[in-house]
Amino acid sequence: MRLRTVAPLRATRRRLAPAQATAGGFVLTILIGSVLLMLPVSSAQGRWTEPITALFTATSATCVTGLAVVDTAVYWSPFGKVVILLLIQLGGLGIMLFAALVGLALARRLSVRSRLFATSETKSPDSGDVRRLAMGILLTTLLIEAAVAVLLFLRFLTGYGYDLGKAAWHAVFHAVSSFNNAGFALYTDSLMGFVADPWICLPICGAIILGGLGFPVLRQLRRELRRPLHWTMNTRIVVTATLALLAVGMLCVTVIEWDNPRTFGALDPGTRLLAGFTYSVQARTAGFNTVDIGAVNDETWLITDVLMFIGGGPAGTAGGIKVTTFAVLFFILWTELRGGAAVNVFGKRLSRAVHREAITVVLVAIAAVMAGVIGILTMTDLDLDQVLFEAVSAFGTVGLSTGITATLPASAQLIIIALMFLGRIGPLTLGSALALRERRIAYELPKERPAIG
Repeated sequence: MRLRTVAPLRATRRRLAPAQATAGGFVLTILIGSVLLMLPVSSAQGRWTEPITALFTATSATCVTGLAVVDTAVYWSPFGKVVILLLIQLGGLGIMLFAALVGLALARRLSVRSRLFATSETKSPDSGDVRRLAMGILLTTLLIEAAVAVLLFLRFLTGYGYDLGKAAWHAVFHAVSSFNNAGFALYTDSLMGFVADPWICLPICGAIILGGLGFPVLRQLRRELRRPLHWTMNTRIVVTATLALLAVGMLCVTVIEWDNPRTFGALDPGTRLLAGFTYSVQARTAGFNTVDIGAVNDETWLITDVLMFIGGGPAGTAGGIKVTTFAVLFFILWTELRGGAAVNVFGKRLSRAVHREAITVVLVAIAAVMAGVIGILTMTDLDLDQVLFEAVSAFGTVGLSTGITATLPASAQLIIIALMFLGRIGPLTLGSALALRERRIAYELPKERPAIG
């Protein structure tokens, strides 16, 4: 009789993919924030807040969007506003850190030369890189927020007669909200009261732009600002596209709204230019507004839809499909129109895998927005342009609104919540999943060309 030795059973642990862990972390943060915002201590009236209102606000803060169904300045107590501020910071840092880690992982999957470059950037290939990367992101975030907070503090203190406590609180809140592209403000009319004040508008715009560039770009600019030839393709695309979109947005909005008496028409010429620049920056996923969004012309709404959908740079606090995705599609189009065989960007050939990834991200984003628009239209009697603006703003995590957010029924608010969540983690997790997957096949099917156009 033979005795068979049975191998000991080993508990198998299923490890979550980074994208799943990020989505789970966001869900947990939103749920905790919702519970805290429901408490009577979070409302100015000392009453329990409805679950849908708390969930909407927590999602908007964690996903750094800025849409609100209640007046942030009036409805929430100091404790509630602190909760919102913490959710904004956690949401911005969380997605920024994950995006940077994904970028590092992608760099290590490239050629030996690219790996050497990544290693030189991160100093060593061991686990210390993650800690160094996380500390770098945290330090960069805190330094920029602190610098902006100091400028705003001095302006609130000297220009508006705030006392020390109020000036410090307003400065910190808006510095954090602006760098994280959140768009939450402590004023009922957002920043409309500061439309003519460059000492308020410009620091906030600067923080929004820096947060939207993304940590990898900020890191390279800090080291090689005066050596653009050493910049990576990602840095060149992000910087170039950001400047181009800011200029085009400012030009179009300023020209269209120049004589609109409800927006720019009542301002002096210098203030109109400042308002145009500020509007262009805010439309890139920030969500503050210095003019009444509901009063702008229809053409401005449409231009804003495009800017919000594109968003900012990857691995940053901005939303949208990202300027790199938009730039890749532009270069693909330009190459096809010229009859080129390969897509070349800044002296380098673009990988064909990136073509498919960009197209996939854009099509999925369009499908999500269209599904949300159709859903809200079936539940309300609102106009298409207003609903489209709201849906794009939610998916792009912008926070601009024509004023319909609070009037939406609970079912439509749930759609906006889903769009904010998908818009915050969707493009990044989808893009990283497409880029990090590895599936090799040993054969190829025969080619055939269908008729196009």
